[in-house]
Amino acid sequence: MKILRTLLIGLACTLPALAFAQWQWIDKDGRKVFSDQSPPADIPAKNIIKQPGGRAPAPVAAAPAVAAEAAVAGASAPKAAASAPKVSGKDKELEEKKKQAEAAEAAKKKAEDEKLAKAKAENCARAKQAKAGFDSGERIARINAKGEREYMDDATRAAEAKRVQGVVDSECKPS
Repeated sequence: MKILRTLLIGLACTLPALAFAQWQWIDKDGRKVFSDQSPPADIPAKNIIKQPGGRAPAPVAAAPAVAAEAAVAGASAPKAAASAPKVSGKDKELEEKKKQAEAAEAAKKKAEDEKLAKAKAENCARAKQAKAGFDSGERIARINAKGEREYMDDATRAAEAKRVQGVVDSECKPS
């Protein structure tokens, strides 16, 4: 019985150590990633911060031939590593979602532009109709604050015609 109890206590003490069996690295976007699985092949060893067992990875030394060749050519080791083929780590689903979001945004912008163009065309038509009324020479009446009908005098009519012409100029020009 005492052996079983000692064995259980020892097992309980080793369980937290298993929780430290985590990998930690910096991905290509500069974010820290924590996982219980090893990083993808496209993550360089220098970006691996922690391996299972709580130890940091040993720095990878450049091969002697590559280092000697780089020293002779005057190039640095990262340039030699950059010429190695890169494995794409892009998530297809994420890319598809981004494309869908961009398409939805473009459709929304197009609908907004169409709505603005329609409103501008309606404003233009109303302004042209009002201008035609002022240009016709007919008497124009308005309803005042008291609810009474009053006719415009020549000065008010000229000012209103000028204002309507400004609306026509701003709303009816092609964009």
